Amino acid sequence: MTTPQERRARIAEQVRQAGFASIDSLATHFAVTEQTIRRDVNALCDQGVLRRRHGGVELPIERENLPYDNRKVLNLAEKRAIAAMVAARIPDGASLFFSIGTTPELVAQALCDHAHLRVFTNNLNVAAACCGNPTFEVTIVGGRLRNRYRDVVGHDVNQFFSQYKVDFGVFGVGGIDSEGGLLDFAEEEVRAREAILANSRRSILIADHTKFGRNAVVRGGSITDVDLFCTNRPLPPGMAERLQAAGVEVLLAEVPAALS
Repeated sequence: MTTPQERRARIAEQVRQAGFASIDSLATHFAVTEQTIRRDVNALCDQGVLRRRHGGVELPIERENLPYDNRKVLNLAEKRAIAAMVAARIPDGASLFFSIGTTPELVAQALCDHAHLRVFTNNLNVAAACCGNPTFEVTIVGGRLRNRYRDVVGHDVNQFFSQYKVDFGVFGVGGIDSEGGLLDFAEEEVRAREAILANSRRSILIADHTKFGRNAVVRGGSITDVDLFCTNRPLPPGMAERLQAAGVEVLLAEVPAALS
């Protein structure tokens, strides 16, 4: 039985792929009543994930990133599969940077059965997840909290990451353009990400397939700058060749069929 959270995540993904979906087609696809679908899409629209249109729903116009809780419903199965794949690459006793974002939080959760990790982050949800393991040492940056995103950004964050040299830097991105350029929604997000990249012995970029072509506006770095790129679907044409030429390892997470 599909839970409402799982169904809403799949509705959001279906609309992302098609651009629009009618209420009746969604009800048929998920074998539920139109009333149930209306509750689902109303919740998604209230969160800013979708936008109402006559007879159905479509994607909203993206001027800024969605609030943290709203993003957590999107592509949840794919993000969890990516997180599990990354966690399998991290040994006990490692030191890590974690960036802002919902997928880094899921990686942190997937690492909670590890031992003796040292974690440095500006992501409050990552810090909270890691504090649940008594063998972890967690260090967070001080500064102004962005309530909407539950993170800290700014000059102090860049200095914070520059104080350390860690084994792994785990970070996400707002979008990836057709040339492999990395995009975010604010300059301070780019600077924090670049500080993580510069001070990690092995950099790990995590991004589900929806980040390709997403219209974030601030450019900073390239997908070819990282050591390992983890996603959940085959890459757009030409991207695999570009990454191979740059020596970037690519991992594709497999999502269980029942959850895809």
